[in-house]
Amino acid sequence: MQLLIFIIAYPWIWLVSRLPFRALYALSDFVYVLLFYVIGYRKKVVFNNLQLVFPEKPTEELLVLQRKFYKHMCDMFLEMVKTMALSKAEVKKRYAVQNIELINKLEKDRSVLVVCAHYANWEWNVSINNYVKAKGYAVYQPVSNRYFDNFVKSVRAKWNTKLITQNQTVKTVVRDKRDGIKGVFGMVSDQSPQAHKAQYWTDFMGITVPIFNGAEVMARKLDLSVVFLKVSKVKRGYYKAEFIPIAESGKETPENYITDTFLRLTEQQIKEQPEYYFWTHKRWKHRNKQPAHFAKVS
Repeated sequence: MQLLIFIIAYPWIWLVSRLPFRALYALSDFVYVLLFYVIGYRKKVVFNNLQLVFPEKPTEELLVLQRKFYKHMCDMFLEMVKTMALSKAEVKKRYAVQNIELINKLEKDRSVLVVCAHYANWEWNVSINNYVKAKGYAVYQPVSNRYFDNFVKSVRAKWNTKLITQNQTVKTVVRDKRDGIKGVFGMVSDQSPQAHKAQYWTDFMGITVPIFNGAEVMARKLDLSVVFLKVSKVKRGYYKAEFIPIAESGKETPENYITDTFLRLTEQQIKEQPEYYFWTHKRWKHRNKQPAHFAKVS
């Protein structure tokens, strides 16, 4: 069944990936109308999230943000499909890296962990490996369909990126360090962990929620450099990326420093251009469920 689904879907993916950008965005406009006005995909979730984190904004402004988000989301997912046919030259033109020299400097001494949020176009974030000398990895959630999973791996491989699961990450860092290999590891770190498994609770966009702190645990344990990848959408189909240092040596940082700094930088990014965050996720679903032993001591 998995193979059959892949065989049916692949020709359509291939066809969309070959569309010129003008036609791709015309298709995106159509998908937006279908998704937002006809299907109404997760509209309530998106609006509730916006209302929750921006209580000071009037309803009219939130509705405008909601529509802008859906337009961007449609663009983003079709851009992800376009990745299949995107050349290195084209992605360098559309995804401009501002200060790669920071990564090049850090990777001389130790492996680097690049943390980012579900913001702008995180699929194209892996193209930064076109600029680095170290071995490039992206930590990802495997696709349940193994044929699509292999397809995703092959697409990202053309940008010198090897996909590894979260469970493989520590083993990969340890192995590379033993073999004298420096790596650059990309990780999207704003996921919402299961409440009963969370090791850390704190404020995100003014709301106390469980926080995924696996990036910090790994950076402190394995002494990785940590940088935040801030991506801004310049205009339709064009982005710029900037690296912001968080820690040169992970093991020398106090507990929760890396996680808290990541959260503050993510908040700043969201507040600058809220429409480009991934609002369909129920990121704040565990609010007000903080266990007593995680309560802050004043």
